[in-house]
Amino acid sequence: MVNPLLEPVTTLKGVGQKMAENLDKLNIQTLQDLLFHLPSQYQDRTRIQSIANLQGGQHVLVEGCIEHTDVVFRGRRMMLSRINDGTGCLTLRFFYFSGAQQKALSQGKHIRCFGEVRRALHQLEMIHPEYTLLDEQFPAPLEKTLTAIYPTTKGLQQRTLRRLITEAIKKLPAVQELLPESVLQAKQMPALAEAIRAIHQPESGSNRAILNGQHSSIQRLAFEELLAHQLSLRKFRRQTQALPGIAMKNKATLLQALQQALPFSLTTAQQRVIQEIRRDLAQGSPMSRLLQGDVGSGKTVVAVAAALLAIESGYQVALMAPTEILAEQHLKSFTEWLEPLGLNVGNLSGKQKAKERRDQIERAALGMSHLVVGTHVLFQSEVAFSQLGLIIIDEQHRFGVEQRLALRNKGHSELGYPHQLVMTATPIPRTLAMTAYADMDYSVIDELPPGRTPIKTVVIANNRRDEIIGRIRSVCEQGAQVYWVCTLIEESEALQCENAEATEAMLREQLSGIHIGLVHGRMNALEKQHIMAQFKAAEISLLVATTVIEVGVDVPNASLMIIENAERLGLAQLHQLRGRVGRGSAASSCVLMYQAPLSNIARKRLDALRNSNDGFEIAQIDLEIRGPGEVFGTRQTGELQFRIANLARDQDMLPKIQDTADLLFNNYPETIDPLIDRWVRQAKVFVQV
Repeated sequence: MVNPLLEPVTTLKGVGQKMAENLDKLNIQTLQDLLFHLPSQYQDRTRIQSIANLQGGQHVLVEGCIEHTDVVFRGRRMMLSRINDGTGCLTLRFFYFSGAQQKALSQGKHIRCFGEVRRALHQLEMIHPEYTLLDEQFPAPLEKTLTAIYPTTKGLQQRTLRRLITEAIKKLPAVQELLPESVLQAKQMPALAEAIRAIHQPESGSNRAILNGQHSSIQRLAFEELLAHQLSLRKFRRQTQALPGIAMKNKATLLQALQQALPFSLTTAQQRVIQEIRRDLAQGSPMSRLLQGDVGSGKTVVAVAAALLAIESGYQVALMAPTEILAEQHLKSFTEWLEPLGLNVGNLSGKQKAKERRDQIERAALGMSHLVVGTHVLFQSEVAFSQLGLIIIDEQHRFGVEQRLALRNKGHSELGYPHQLVMTATPIPRTLAMTAYADMDYSVIDELPPGRTPIKTVVIANNRRDEIIGRIRSVCEQGAQVYWVCTLIEESEALQCENAEATEAMLREQLSGIHIGLVHGRMNALEKQHIMAQFKAAEISLLVATTVIEVGVDVPNASLMIIENAERLGLAQLHQLRGRVGRGSAASSCVLMYQAPLSNIARKRLDALRNSNDGFEIAQIDLEIRGPGEVFGTRQTGELQFRIANLARDQDMLPKIQDTADLLFNNYPETIDPLIDRWVRQAKVFVQV
């Protein structure tokens, strides 16, 4: 007998071809898909709020008496209706309205409105609220439960989705329970059908638990969704491990030569990770390893070591960076380390002239370049390698899984698939990394090079700028160097550069006798390299820069960093910038300048940096503030685009989820594919890639 929930949505009344096409845009093809199309939020229309207690950003229900309604022209024609509930006043603003509406919203009428409260100048307002005119003799009843709001698309209204989901709920008894009874009992979880009904149609009295995400039904579905994602990534990992790889076994002569030439000794953590990579490379399946470490922990030299192991075995290495600036910095570092060993480093970038580009592509195809550094250009069809054996990807979270797998397929030969090492400069809490990157092995450089002193971080308002400039003069006169980082809230690179140029002019005026340089994103590569070389050689004492210096710059003599308008940057970026100082033995400081007043979130960010130098602790705070989507970036398969789970809220579940994934693979393998199909959108595409 066919499960009725697997029937197409076109079996529901009112669903024609056009609506089915719109539903398909939301990955809804069957009645079961409707049941698992879960609310993204809820609106509370169960109680009336007093206008006096309203705050900007709230979505609330209010009632009041209309004091007056006027049509005005303020840049454009609009209707303003002012209501009063005895505790305060609220303006209703309409840009689209009719004469009949204006007449209906007349003085003395009672009205109930639902909408988002906005603060405009010195008053509160709602723009185009939903409203109902009330009859005082027959009061309109309030909703008894929360109103579910669903992810939607153009052409699909909320009431349509609610109607269709209500129809699908009638078939709820047919929903298949996929979790083993032992797991349900151990976690005291409600039945799946009961949980789905409670999410779509919350019961009276459950509002608080639903809104704060602690309701047992939310926990039940979040557990199953996180489990499905874990299973999909593990399945993908097993498929990767089953592919033929290129076994690389050698005496590591080049690696030994590098270590002898280095002016420092590798840390114990670096040596441990290099050995983990060496074991992976020697196996017959392609390596897929995530390498992370805090700012300044020495990930680049580990990547160089991995490259040398591949090159000594007769294979080429591709190193992919997300930006031209980072690619330029890697090119410089790898050239300095590899050329003394007699190895050739190639470069492919979007800024190259046609002749240089053709030459670099030819050198890669003939095997003349042992290692090629590039950006997304490495994906292009005309780029081919003679024998690609290792792919190193920096800043993993900026690339989707499909992108790095496309690069892996480029290196596929009769010998097997190339190995992959992906690095992230953004620390991720371990349990979350093991969830989000369950398709990969995992290495952490959890030790900083010896001699590093903790960076002292202070938070200072912009109006104390003169004190800071005095501090800069003192530091420079003592022979140390300083970064001044300019930030703008606008995305425009041109405006950022203008801001940096204006700041440089101001500092030259106030710090006569101090050598000042400027670097920003609109300068060409040679100009930037020249300025950075002067700064590294201590010919420049104060470097004014945009956030282009976020990663990869290493000047041990720099001991002071000023970050202007620090409240405009995220925690991860601030931590990356701060990591440009504290690379020598001298005590270093970072000054976070802010423009008052600070929002609560901005204050939390700046306090976190002032109180900690630990990137993993900062990453945990960042996760709680911003949520997983921004911390991890958008991995393009969609496996972090959760419907109900929230990694920050639900992280306590993760150890149990990993145990349950083990249980299913060992004892209940028949449940794995149905769980993945139910929860992970694009899972089939993901696995096939």
